[in-house]
Amino acid sequence: MKFIYVIFVKLISSLFYFKNKKNVCYIMSYNNNLHMIKQIAAILPPDQKLIVFYNPRVMVAAYDLQAFGIKAIPMKSSFSFALRMIPQIMSARVVFVDNYYAFIAGLVHPKKKMKIIQLWHADGSIKCFGIDTPKFESYSWIKKMRHRKVYNSFDDFVVASPAMAEVFENSFKQPYKKMKFLGTPRSDRLFSDKWISVIRKRVYTAAPELKDKRVILYLPTYRSDSKINPPEGTIQALASDPNAVVAVKLYQDVNRAKLKLEQFNLKNVKIYDEFTATDLMTVADTFVTDCSSYSFDYSLMPQARSMIFYMYDYQEYSKNPGIQVGYENWLPSKPIHTVDQLRKAVLANEKLDFSDFNAMWNTYNDGKSYNRVLNKYVLQKSEDE
Repeated sequence: MKFIYVIFVKLISSLFYFKNKKNVCYIMSYNNNLHMIKQIAAILPPDQKLIVFYNPRVMVAAYDLQAFGIKAIPMKSSFSFALRMIPQIMSARVVFVDNYYAFIAGLVHPKKKMKIIQLWHADGSIKCFGIDTPKFESYSWIKKMRHRKVYNSFDDFVVASPAMAEVFENSFKQPYKKMKFLGTPRSDRLFSDKWISVIRKRVYTAAPELKDKRVILYLPTYRSDSKINPPEGTIQALASDPNAVVAVKLYQDVNRAKLKLEQFNLKNVKIYDEFTATDLMTVADTFVTDCSSYSFDYSLMPQARSMIFYMYDYQEYSKNPGIQVGYENWLPSKPIHTVDQLRKAVLANEKLDFSDFNAMWNTYNDGKSYNRVLNKYVLQKSEDE
């Protein structure tokens, strides 16, 4: 079905190939670039439009944009929706995306008049993705071709470091010349004392139990249904510090029907669905994950003290989806693998220095990235202006 859909997109986009390209389009799967999207709307001249297509899972963020007067349309995988969406995308001179979208494989875009810019949704990566994953070789030739076509359609990749540029080179098999070292706009807010203060106040108002306590944020990454539960004793180990509160932020697509929720029934443990991961990071003293890319954000937080990489299924995970080569040389702390090691790490509460980690992965992040991105792609200013 995806193959037919891609062909359909190719047909529709070909019909609108010569359509005047003057608008800006943003295709959104994550809610962490709202400030930049609003800035685009604010600086566009009256004769140009900003159109946002969004994954329904970020509906709340879309409502925020709509309240700002921005046209935001939920995406659907249907032929009738493609008939509406593709002509609007083909009116854009620049299309920002933050993820992999299969339909782009069929999008016929004139390279000189339309640019597709990959902003991605993370500043770094511990796990492998794209062509770099071992499972890629098991894909059918049609699926491999579709993935490569999507990767090749990106004109530029906005990155925060040479390290992430190398990840894209390996994961998407793209040339270094496509990498643009502008910093990632999604990280700008992490450099704003005002923004952090506002978010902290909101968190403490809604969850006063987190104030004046050591907050241990547990943020596991994606697992399939059969592997969704961590080893027995994991949550007890996280809660081993009696003076701490364990804030659990589950992965957005987790299947709770398969999750053993009773394991979280401890007095100092709570699942916080009402906050985003970034909200919780503003109050967290300790960040615990297996290999979440949020670790590259947490390291920028002014109050960040410690980070624990609890890779309990490393042997299996390193084979599928795979772990970046040399990860053990640049993670800010040595990965641990057992419940007992986790308990000891929580109690040790070792203060870490994130300087080298940030120098490697947040090289060009300075709180001003969105200005550079808007100047280059929306206002189309030269570097000297």
